[in-house]
Order: sequence, then C-alpha cells, then structure tokens
Amino acid sequence: MATRALVTGAAGFIGSTLGERLLADGVQVTGVDCFTDYYDVSLKRANVAGASRHPSYRLLELDLGAADLAALPEVDVVFHQAAQAGVRASWGRDFSAYVHHNILATQRLLERYRDAKLERFVYASSSSVYGDAERYPTDETLLPRPFSPYGVSKLAGEHLVLLYGRNFGLNVSALRYFTVYGPRQRPDMAFHKFCKAMLRGEDIPVYGDGRQSRDFTYIDDAVEANVRAWKRSAPQGVYNIGGGSQVEVVEAIAILERALGVKAKLRFETRPPGDPLRTRADASRLRADLDYVTRVGIEDGLAAEAAWAKALYGTGA
Repeated sequence: MATRALVTGAAGFIGSTLGERLLADGVQVTGVDCFTDYYDVSLKRANVAGASRHPSYRLLELDLGAADLAALPEVDVVFHQAAQAGVRASWGRDFSAYVHHNILATQRLLERYRDAKLERFVYASSSSVYGDAERYPTDETLLPRPFSPYGVSKLAGEHLVLLYGRNFGLNVSALRYFTVYGPRQRPDMAFHKFCKAMLRGEDIPVYGDGRQSRDFTYIDDAVEANVRAWKRSAPQGVYNIGGGSQVEVVEAIAILERALGVKAKLRFETRPPGDPLRTRADASRLRADLDYVTRVGIEDGLAAEAAWAKALYGTGA
C-alpha cells in the first residue's frame, strides 16, 4: 500500500511544492488549506491546481484552529506547513490570527494525531525563533530569543511539537527555515516583491541601508529537507534549514537585475521593528543527521524565481 501523507498549508509556497514532490515519489497526499486572505487566494489556487488533478491527491478546505479534525484521514506522515506568515504584520491586533493559526492549530493537529503511529510529524518552524542571534553562524543549541510576535508564535508551536514527542512518544521533528525563496514565493516576501516591482517599473522599498544579510534557502532544498526529516530525523530533532547562500539585500537585488534584465529603482525606508540585521545558519546538524547539504546557490535560485515572475507578471519594459 502506498504511503499516505498529510500536508497542511497545502496551497502555500512550500506546501504546494512539497505536495508535488511527494506525488512524484509515489505518495498518496491529502492537502489541507483554509485559504486565508493574507495574500491573493487566486495565487494559492494556482499553486495547488496541478496537484489537484493527480489521482493520488485530495484537497480538504478547513481551518485547523476551528474545524472538527476528525475529518482528517489516517496517514503515515504529517508535514505541518500551515501558518499565518509574516513578521511585520504580526504586531498589534493582528496577533490574534497568529495565535489561532500558528499555536492553536498546531496544538489541535497534534491532539488529532497524538495516538497515531506516525512515522513522523514534521513541523515547519522558522529562523525567526532566533531573533537577533548572539552568534553567527547560529546553531540549534542557541537559546531562541524571537524578535517579533511571529517568531514567538512559531517557537510556541515548536515547543508544542517537541513536548508531544516527549510526553506521548510521537515521532516529531522541527525544521527552522532560513528565508526560503524560489518559484511560488509568497507575494509579501522580498524577492517576489522585488521582481514584481522591477517588471512593472516601480520602486523597490529597501529597509534600512540594504546591507542587512540573510541566509537564503532555495525551495527545492527546503522540500528535500522535509523528505529527509521524515525518513532520517533523530528523535525530536530540530534542524536549521539553510547554509546555502548568505548575501546582503542589495547584492540580491543586483543579481535580480541581471536575471530580469531590468534596472531596479530603490526607495530606502526605515527598518521596521522585528526585522533582524542578519541571519546565518549553522547547518552542521542537517549534514550530520539528514546527510544533506543545500545545493542551489543564490544565482541559480534567483534566476529560477525571476523566470517564474516573468511568466506571472510579464517581461517588463
């Protein structure tokens, strides 16, 4: 019998790409998404359109934080990608959505599968749990100190996953993504925003002086890490998913200029609260436990995202 997987956040950037990879590997996939309006729902529908035509794929539309989760099927592995995303939107009254979708939904999903004999429950965490880290590269033993309410919500979800592992013997792992990019990237994320603005001849908002650096991780590397965590994770393993490309924002813009054949118009703005100056992953544990080193460099990765953006928005002037 084919392996059965549940992918939450199935119409999102990472969830939809992961779902297609699992289908290609012969896995039966149930996708779950509640299609929030955090960004254009039509983009999410497009993300999942191909998988939805596959005979081994089923899409359920429900809110993990509110629905009766008895509707979820028995599966062998859960990939919990669903979350309310975005650092800058997590302040103020909107934090309630982060509590609902990132903390409550995670707890309810864990309860649904608490006594199931899962091969693995893989949780999508975030490098945002580190905040402005005390050292770089940052390894998983460093005490997390989130710098945004979003980071707090993702760390809370991570703690829930790990404590269900310790208390109930659930096979769990948590993946701390470092700025995933590539085709289907969310429209609120920097590279997508940059591509769209450049193709339309609009200004690019650059926060601070643009010299802040990020560890950027290509989507295929993030997906491969999920598959390997399912198969190879240590008990209650926590892994940085990064280590591929550390570049400054202005350097990334220069790469996009070459890939798109368009000169960027920069508009510098004040750096918002919750935005760390630097991220850099120590990926030693990823290599040691999961036998994986990220493979796609920033030049090739941004070329792929630029090509996707051209198809989505046109080729520009």
